[in-house]
Amino acid sequence: MAAVSAKLVYRFGGGSAEGEASMKALLGGKGANLAEMANLGLPVPPGFTITTDVCTGFYRNNRCYPDGLRADVDSALAEVGRIAGAVFGDAKRPLLVSVRSGARASMPGMMDTVLNLGLNDQTVEGLAARSGDRRFAYDSYRRFIGMYSDVVLGVDHAEFEDILGGFKDEKGYSLDTEVLAEEWLGLIQRYKALVEQETDKPFPQDVNEQLWGAIGAVFQSWMSARAITYRKLNAIPEEWGTAVNVQAMVFGNMGETSATGVAFTRNPSTGEKRLYGEFLVNAQGEDVVAGIRTPQNITEEARIDAGSEAPSLEALMPETFTELAATFATLERHYRDMQDLEFTIQEGKLWMLQARSGKRTTQAALRIAVDMAQEGLITRDEAVMRIDPAALDQLLHPTLDPKAKREVLATGLPASPGAASGEIVFDAGEAERLKALNRRVILVRIETSPEDIHGMHAAEGILTTRGGMTSHAAVVARGMGKPCVSGAGQVRVDYQAGTLIALGVTLKKGDILTIDGSTGQVMKGEVATIKPELSGDFATLMGWADTARRMKVRANAETPLDARTARDFGAEGIGLCRTEHMFFEVDRIRAVREMILASKEEGRRAALAKILPMQRKDFIALFDIMAGLPVTIRLLDPPLHEFLPQADHEIEEVADEMNADLETLRARVAELHEFNPMLGHRGVRLAITYPEIAEMQARAIFEAATDVAKRTGKAPIPEVMVPLVAAKSELDMIKQRITATAAAVAKETGVTIEYLVGTMIELPRAALRAGEIAESAEFFSFGTNDLTQTTFGISRDDAARFIGEYTAKGIFKTDPFITLDTEGVGELVRMAAERGKAVRPAIKLGICGEHGGDPASIFFCETTGLDYVSCSPFRVPIARLAAAQATIGNRLNFSD
Repeated sequence: MAAVSAKLVYRFGGGSAEGEASMKALLGGKGANLAEMANLGLPVPPGFTITTDVCTGFYRNNRCYPDGLRADVDSALAEVGRIAGAVFGDAKRPLLVSVRSGARASMPGMMDTVLNLGLNDQTVEGLAARSGDRRFAYDSYRRFIGMYSDVVLGVDHAEFEDILGGFKDEKGYSLDTEVLAEEWLGLIQRYKALVEQETDKPFPQDVNEQLWGAIGAVFQSWMSARAITYRKLNAIPEEWGTAVNVQAMVFGNMGETSATGVAFTRNPSTGEKRLYGEFLVNAQGEDVVAGIRTPQNITEEARIDAGSEAPSLEALMPETFTELAATFATLERHYRDMQDLEFTIQEGKLWMLQARSGKRTTQAALRIAVDMAQEGLITRDEAVMRIDPAALDQLLHPTLDPKAKREVLATGLPASPGAASGEIVFDAGEAERLKALNRRVILVRIETSPEDIHGMHAAEGILTTRGGMTSHAAVVARGMGKPCVSGAGQVRVDYQAGTLIALGVTLKKGDILTIDGSTGQVMKGEVATIKPELSGDFATLMGWADTARRMKVRANAETPLDARTARDFGAEGIGLCRTEHMFFEVDRIRAVREMILASKEEGRRAALAKILPMQRKDFIALFDIMAGLPVTIRLLDPPLHEFLPQADHEIEEVADEMNADLETLRARVAELHEFNPMLGHRGVRLAITYPEIAEMQARAIFEAATDVAKRTGKAPIPEVMVPLVAAKSELDMIKQRITATAAAVAKETGVTIEYLVGTMIELPRAALRAGEIAESAEFFSFGTNDLTQTTFGISRDDAARFIGEYTAKGIFKTDPFITLDTEGVGELVRMAAERGKAVRPAIKLGICGEHGGDPASIFFCETTGLDYVSCSPFRVPIARLAAAQATIGNRLNFSD
């Protein structure tokens, strides 16, 4: 035993409780809500809660209970018996209890429960005599033996089901309710014999041994494999622990005037304001969810809609239904949220067993939040805070029809949400060719490169066998709003054979494949999808969010389609236009390669002159769509070798296509090769070596802005961003070229364009020297993808190999490429923001890495005082909502 001074046990029942709803951290959700219902005077069977502190202490102290716990439990159990008019273990007036888990966050079905505890060979006869129903008593005892043996003693529940199923088959029974009292007695003996056979011990008859066995099993279920997996999927900390609730049993299996059920105060699928739930007559709670008997509808309206012949609770027990409906309304008004409720009716008397906020779809969550705000139950800010921003993905992308059959071949990382089906293609060019023929394709690659961009754009979805959540494929796919599964390591791709192999199944080019970017599943054949519709509730709630938020939300976009999508989703400008993606277009890649192959500046300028009108056209399209909103354009960033072919056969094809000397091309490819291109000749370094590239891009930007200003009268304000700056002197050199080009265009056209020149802070040195750099930079855009890489010294494209192990072992709380590392990378961002503002108070600050669409990272941006976040177009609504929640949350924290 270990010494603990805090209160270990909290009682409830008899019209009052020692706890309340606000004590979820200590009492768990179930315990806190049982206490709250008791305090409200609702009919709650008496009981007590052993706190979550006992659970955490149990694991911290080698699975030992704290001093005083047994005495506290004995005292609380005696009080439960007093209220219930029974005694635990008494042969004539036995008190029976349920033992259930109750974590702070709802974890339905993940941990263990034991019902009817306290029954043994003597107390079952007392229950039979007291209830006047031997069949009910023996039915309860056999349930207890099966459940306790499964949960506490480790005897597989299926073995008990086999005994019962075989007996019913012999008798020709279809339902448990047909089994007679004496027959249950015989089955009980068989159950007990099975337990002794499996455990080498008789089934425990000591009720205190039963109780502590169940309490221990519930605590130990906190660390079961399924509970651990659920916590990981739902970001529930292990250190929270679970409470244990011990509560007097009430019985829904005491005949035709008894029942048990589960209900929601509103429809959890649609959000419609009507009771939604099911019940069974003469049953216990486990029967409703086990599927052994078909549950009945609670309301007549639901029964009619379902076309069911079985009577509703409303028709069977009208008085109890009226009380139940009133209780549901009371609880929803009290908690100000849709409730998930469990109830039992014992011989016509209603008992409430659980109340908690109900799980719901995103569509339902939106409707419920908007309806409750319009009903005056909650405020608009509270409605905004009720929606999980990440869950909006369900509404923004096609999803698989849940009713459709699927043959899953592999599961990778859910890199970009949505679902898509199409023919397998292994080559980006082939994807583009088939798209032109109106054929739907899934691009399958071992990993993608920037040169695959046209094929990715043409494909319905992308599957890669390597790479993580922030790999090239993932980032680009999210930007395009295309489904993507990355890092599907179980899939083997053979480009030469044109095959994909997974789970022993071989698929070839042209075969149909389906991917689900929301779950990471890869499926054989076509699986039907559903295209979600953005409802009026979505628009209403997003309007409230926009009113609440402080930060602007921009999009990362470089094509007209991206820009239009972003505007449709409410983007307030472009925070990152990656110009290199434009260079890969078929009509300009040749000119880009001519520029790279040119040995002298004159040759490079001649090639760039061919690209200039194309870039100008690109920027005109973006400026037109953004209609006067800010557009941040990043000058060319990647190293030049990415624009050249790498494989020998590709080099030969390009040399032939360009009429270029094969050996010259090979030599140039070799010359540009870098061992670590991410830290190589790229970004501002490229502009310093080849300033003519920056000049051409600047000219295209200013000529495009001038064109739009003349045509529309709305002059855009381009923000020219110089990437990978580490020193002020680098920025100064390129800024001089940019300002000179702007002046030249103004002189030629007679139109002066307002513009800003800034930099992307993506190197630790830039963050450290931000004050100095701000003397020249008019804005900072934090490129947190590269800043995370350079701070941690981890390649994001290789991180997937080990990051999962780091998070599983608690080294990293989250993947730093998905959620910003606020302690390390965040410290650099804060430092750069503070130092930049100290020198230039009006400096504009934003973030344009993938973190710009991550809700937790957006909260950090709000507290750091950034002016905007920028993310892929399909994440703009998520960012808008998260930014609003960050503003509201920050305001509430400040007021506290």
